[in-house]
Amino acid sequence: MKNIKTRSHVGRDGVLKLEIPTELTEMDIDVVVMYQPVETPARKPSPEELGWPPGFFEETAGQWQSDK
Repeated sequence: MKNIKTRSHVGRDGVLKLEIPTELTEMDIDVVVMYQPVETPARKPSPEELGWPPGFFEETAGQWQSDK
């Protein structure tokens, strides 16, 4: 028994198509497929992408002076 790990893409039709080359020919084989979605870390948008001017937080950090 051999384990083969590969990454593939599921198309819009929801069908996973696999082509896995083996050294075997002209024989029946049993195949077990387990799948797991790839977890992609959520990218945090930059302040500029959120509409803040470049350098805004660096220029204003620590500038607050209390009324008291």
